[in-house]
Amino acid sequence: MNKTISTLAIVVCGLFAAPAFAADCAAQAAEKKLAGAAKTSFVKKCEKDASAAPKAAVSPACEKSAADKKLAGAAKTSHIKKCMADAKG
Repeated sequence: MNKTISTLAIVVCGLFAAPAFAADCAAQAAEKKLAGAAKTSFVKKCEKDASAAPKAAVSPACEKSAADKKLAGAAKTSHIKKCMADAKG
């Protein structure tokens, strides 16, 4: 019982401290009628996915360079990451 209350308190505090997408995640959990550990897990994953979504814009030059070299997968990701770092300075 105490563990459930403390978990709920942490989730509620996290919802107030988290960005606006946390409210969306909580609303989605409510729509799915999740409760307890399932709700906590869902909200945590939802917030993680939402915060990871906005990535830095990839330079068209870096994309073209990767395409010219016919890179794919991890090699493409690594090349673009290095290209972007080199472009920044």
